[in-house]
Amino acid sequence: MNNLSGYFTMDKIFLYIGLFGQLCFSMRFIIQWIYSEKAKKSVIPIAFWYFSLSGGIILLIYAIYYRDPVFIMGQAPGVIIYSRNIYLIHKNKKEEALQSEGEKIKEVHNNSGYHLQQITEEMKLN
Repeated sequence: MNNLSGYFTMDKIFLYIGLFGQLCFSMRFIIQWIYSEKAKKSVIPIAFWYFSLSGGIILLIYAIYYRDPVFIMGQAPGVIIYSRNIYLIHKNKKEEALQSEGEKIKEVHNNSGYHLQQITEEMKLN
């Protein structure tokens, strides 16, 4: 049992947390590269922002534990920016969906008005 206690010190646990955070943060570049290769152009998929945010938060926790002001200053603004980008992506998707729905309703409304006009004209002729 004493042999395992060396693996679970707070420093070791935070080392593993830091490595995991760096892995998450690095995955964003791999994801972006794969999406860009498929699209044959530079693309930033939403997964890029989620990996950025998760890796940034984990690395920020790691930096706070070690009280590293340089590392904290490097990660904290990024977490805010990644969160904001994810918010804007979801906000724009909602707005696009509402706009698309509004266009569909307008089209149905316009078509129904046209059909009513046709019916009334036909009734006048008869």
